[in-house]
Amino acid sequence: MANAEHRGRRPAEALGTTAAAADGTLARLRAARLALWLLAAVLAVRQVAVVLTTPSGERLTTLETWVGPEGVLHVSGSLYDSTRFTGTPFSGLVLKPLTRPAEQALGWGWTFGTLLLVVALGLIAARALPQPVGRRTAILAGPVAISLLMLSLPVRNTLWLGQTSIIPVLLVLLGCFVTRGRRVSGVLIGVAAALQPTLLLFAPLLWFTDRRRTAAATGVTFAAATALAWAAMPHDSHTYWVHHLAGTGLGGPADALANQSLHGALLRLGLRGPLEIGLFLLLGAAVVTLALRRAVRYAHDGQLLLAVAVTGCAAIAVAPTAWQHQLLWVLLTAVGRAGRRARDRLVWPVAVVLVMTLPAKMMLPDMAFLHPLRDNVVLLAALAAATALPFLTRGSPYFRTPVPTPYAPPVPARFAFVPLLPFLRRVLIRPNLLLELLLIRVTYAAYAKVRLAATGGSNSAGRDRAEEHGQQILDLERLLHLDIEHAVNHAVVKIGWLRESFDFYYTSFHFAVPLTVLGLLYWRRPVDYRWARASLGFATLLALVGFWLYPLAPPRLMPDLGIIDTVHGVQDFSQPDYGTLTHLTNQYAAMPSLHFGWSLWCGLVIAIIAPKAWMKALGLLHPLFTAAAIVATGNHWILDAAGGAVVVGAGFGLTYLLQGPRARTAVAAAELGSEPSAPVKDRTPS
Repeated sequence: MANAEHRGRRPAEALGTTAAAADGTLARLRAARLALWLLAAVLAVRQVAVVLTTPSGERLTTLETWVGPEGVLHVSGSLYDSTRFTGTPFSGLVLKPLTRPAEQALGWGWTFGTLLLVVALGLIAARALPQPVGRRTAILAGPVAISLLMLSLPVRNTLWLGQTSIIPVLLVLLGCFVTRGRRVSGVLIGVAAALQPTLLLFAPLLWFTDRRRTAAATGVTFAAATALAWAAMPHDSHTYWVHHLAGTGLGGPADALANQSLHGALLRLGLRGPLEIGLFLLLGAAVVTLALRRAVRYAHDGQLLLAVAVTGCAAIAVAPTAWQHQLLWVLLTAVGRAGRRARDRLVWPVAVVLVMTLPAKMMLPDMAFLHPLRDNVVLLAALAAATALPFLTRGSPYFRTPVPTPYAPPVPARFAFVPLLPFLRRVLIRPNLLLELLLIRVTYAAYAKVRLAATGGSNSAGRDRAEEHGQQILDLERLLHLDIEHAVNHAVVKIGWLRESFDFYYTSFHFAVPLTVLGLLYWRRPVDYRWARASLGFATLLALVGFWLYPLAPPRLMPDLGIIDTVHGVQDFSQPDYGTLTHLTNQYAAMPSLHFGWSLWCGLVIAIIAPKAWMKALGLLHPLFTAAAIVATGNHWILDAAGGAVVVGAGFGLTYLLQGPRARTAVAAAELGSEPSAPVKDRTPS
């Protein structure tokens, strides 16, 4: 019918409708760009405020080390006497004349200057995207790039420490994308290499991409700058290039977690001496060879920004020391496109952004067998980008048009305004597993941090406030005749096997059952998995708000109540900070109870989806057992469980409002492996 109506329109009307739609799209894009620019400005102001509001002895520590009143650039002896100065002799030669101006503007001038460099870097990277670029990308690329740079750990560390690591990256991008003269480009890249020697890898990249004059100018500039520094500071140059082997051993310990190079990783694995050096040289040569071959290929393909980023990642891997503020090249690899299917297209960009913006502890759990991965996560990302990740070429049919994601037909809702976000349509296939695990891990880490921070102020103030709220809950339960916690707790304590059963249920089933339900849904019912996952996420987010606004002492942490903590042991209320925090969690994050809330979510999901009546009944027994366990062990009030039920109900309600009703037709289509009945025009990644 829509096609018939469209055919019946007059040409002028159709043209006017098309023009109006285009104008509307352009207006939305401009509004989105304005919002993103405001976000970038807010992030920039925040980063500057964090630096400038920190006491002078704690901020810009690297800059103080260099140019402060007692900095190494003031000394008359060698720059490397204290090993605190990690730059090349050329960087010391350049910075020495700037010592006095930098000293006079140590805070504001240096910080704002670095901020301007970051903005310039983001704008150049946005302009260097491989052509052709769509209108939406062209409009939004600039503010998105600057926002990501502001959030990245390298930029945040550069601003905090007062480092100069932005300058070499900016010089390389200027030489590759802005300057027109080949010799000028080579000079800029040569100066960057003089500041960070491993950036000399850009010379062979330029040579093999038919920019030989630029490559020659790069080498000549590097040699001239290094020779100039050697002539001006022969002792320092000998110390840096010969004694310290191009900076090895300067700065912190080479096996520190901050050193994300192959050398640092091998040292952390316990290798030492000639074996480590030989293996480092062998692996470094392999990385350089593979990375340059890939970079040359991408440069010939018209993806010069990706080629530059891949070469920069190789420079990180083969550097003797690659500190956190020097790792910005990894973020630039997010411009590469990997994955033939739309659902896989976001995996690499999301992973790179998370790796470069979040601490490694949030990426992987704190398990001993995962420590080698967690300790080297940035290096592994750089190695993957440099040597292994199959970025698509522009000649691939999937470069601009990945395999589309199948969507289900819209499901009619009872209310006309539902769904509020119609573009969140039901997807018929399961999401990418790696991306899903990554997002779940990061989300849980953020949840744990927020829960840990929701203490109500200081430890003592948090305890007083939480106990006051505990008394309020107890008074309300007495009014409602629900104060059964003491009676149930003492009745269970007298029966050994029952006490042990409740303790085991409380400590074990809280995570095991939700993860099992999510795993089964992901594997067997992908459409329902997305629906259930969204409702669980909303419920948990609302619970965090409750933890923050209403810290509550559970019954076991209420003085004089006489509740026996069957899980944690005897309480010591003489300790002023007891119960406020442990190294794992916030003990006063009790209202609402996510122990009960997550169990209720499991029960409702099983009751809705399970095909057998006995499965539905078994699922509904889980929240009942959990409610009994949290009360019997003294860990929650009855009203905590009621709060958990409220946030779970709100989670399902928000999912319904935003996405619409659960699509039974989508479930059926997914089970049959069929495509949606309506043509799929939207190819946005799932």
